[in-house]
Amino acid sequence: MDKERLIFLHHCEGLTWNQLRSIVVADPELKSVFSMDIRRLKMSYGLSELTAKRLYHHMKQNNITYIMKNLVKRSISAVTIFDGNYPPLLKNIYDPPWVLYGQGDWTVLNRDKMISVVGTRNPSSHGKQALRKVLSPLIDDRWVVISGLAKGIDTFAHELSIQKNSLTAAVLGSGLLQVYPNENRELAHKISEQGIVLSEFSPHVSPKRWHFPLRNRIISGLTRATLVAEARTKSGSLITADQALEQGRDVFAIPGSILEECANGTNFLIQNGAKLVMSAEDIQNESF
Repeated sequence: MDKERLIFLHHCEGLTWNQLRSIVVADPELKSVFSMDIRRLKMSYGLSELTAKRLYHHMKQNNITYIMKNLVKRSISAVTIFDGNYPPLLKNIYDPPWVLYGQGDWTVLNRDKMISVVGTRNPSSHGKQALRKVLSPLIDDRWVVISGLAKGIDTFAHELSIQKNSLTAAVLGSGLLQVYPNENRELAHKISEQGIVLSEFSPHVSPKRWHFPLRNRIISGLTRATLVAEARTKSGSLITADQALEQGRDVFAIPGSILEECANGTNFLIQNGAKLVMSAEDIQNESF
């Protein structure tokens, strides 16, 4: 497998995970694909007319060397699923990203003690206090906190790690050069210096609504355990919890008041088998 060819194809806008799999399975060395016209791309890999045209024009109009140099220029490293430094736990999920782009230290994602933290974008003061109570001892115990850089709980979890000079990793729903939300650009920079910021989207891709469920499977897939702090019943946090369960990972939830709407989701998770967490020891005592 040629790493640079895979990264180059991965930059093709609109090429899905399954379509790229079709190409990799049929052409493991990624050589034949570059000599095909639109008709052969459609026939060989089951691509639609639109996708075949996009891929054909991408291969004709862009340059592998330019893309790789541009990554270096932006201090972005790209790791493919075939590389030795690809996050080991993530490789075991059903649909691991073919390529991850990162700014920071990849070894952060290869620690024994890591936990994913997700929750509402609009947490209550009690929710933040509860998360601080649970998360601070873990951070003091050198646990790596993985989250999604979103407003609310994600931001709070990252900032707590930064304040304590501990490692943290942020998974974006956009390219690394299109950090979302905008107000977290400085936080993303701090995380890249004290951990790693990563994404499966090529660097210039802007955020889209459907990117975030894809991002969530990475957040849960990077660790053996996901902690849900506060979440409504219909939220991305519950999607992440579902994905963690599908991946065979543990799900922990901090209970909340039945009077708080933002706790309905976490209480629902506990009703349905998530492990109730009242202190850091409830997580530390589990053997993952």
